[in-house]
Amino acid sequence: MDDPTPENATREDLECALGYRFNSPEQLTAALRHSSFVNEQPQTDIASNERLEFLGDAVLNLAISHLLMSRYPDLAEGELSRNRAQLVNETELAAIAREIGLGPHLLLGKGEALTDGREKNSILADATEAVIAAIYSDGGFDAAFRFVENQFRERLRNVNRTRYETDYKSMLQERVQSTYHEVPKYQVVDEIGPDHDKTFRVQMTVAGIVAEGDGKSKKMAEQEAARAGLDRLDRSA
Repeated sequence: MDDPTPENATREDLECALGYRFNSPEQLTAALRHSSFVNEQPQTDIASNERLEFLGDAVLNLAISHLLMSRYPDLAEGELSRNRAQLVNETELAAIAREIGLGPHLLLGKGEALTDGREKNSILADATEAVIAAIYSDGGFDAAFRFVENQFRERLRNVNRTRYETDYKSMLQERVQSTYHEVPKYQVVDEIGPDHDKTFRVQMTVAGIVAEGDGKSKKMAEQEAARAGLDRLDRSA
């Protein structure tokens, strides 16, 4: 069986897979136009999908952030950030592109087409973000949000919450050992309140990072300090 090409993949098929019909077909065409295609055209007034990719990335991150906060109101900021990164990455976006059959519709240069460009994760992921931007530009945020929600529905159910919720210390140790070859150190720096209702404050230090956490037991305070350390690592990445 021959590989699919833009000639035998109709625009109606793609809009059906997207669950969105464009008011301005040019918006979708622009999202499918790879830079390699543009570079081979004699016209100088057509643009690649790179600017749409930039916009789509912002729309996607906003939509996923909203969905995570709505579905998991108990997750802290650092957990939300890590779960969003788990969802929004090249591998996941390329998988979505394959699920909706985006590859055959891409406008590629001859070189990219001959080297399996329609199967490259980077090209597929960028095109997915560009399509999100095209839907946003054509139908507004609500339309783009519905598309993102539909594509990520199952993925949102499978976000990895348990590991972060139950053992921040193990997560932090795994991160810093592999990157910095150090082990976090924990020290009780304060004890607040009477013996029957004491709150402990623990300081964690590792790889130049200092973070503190409070808890009703030393173990709980250590977990909070580790969680704060993970947040600082994420912000400095």
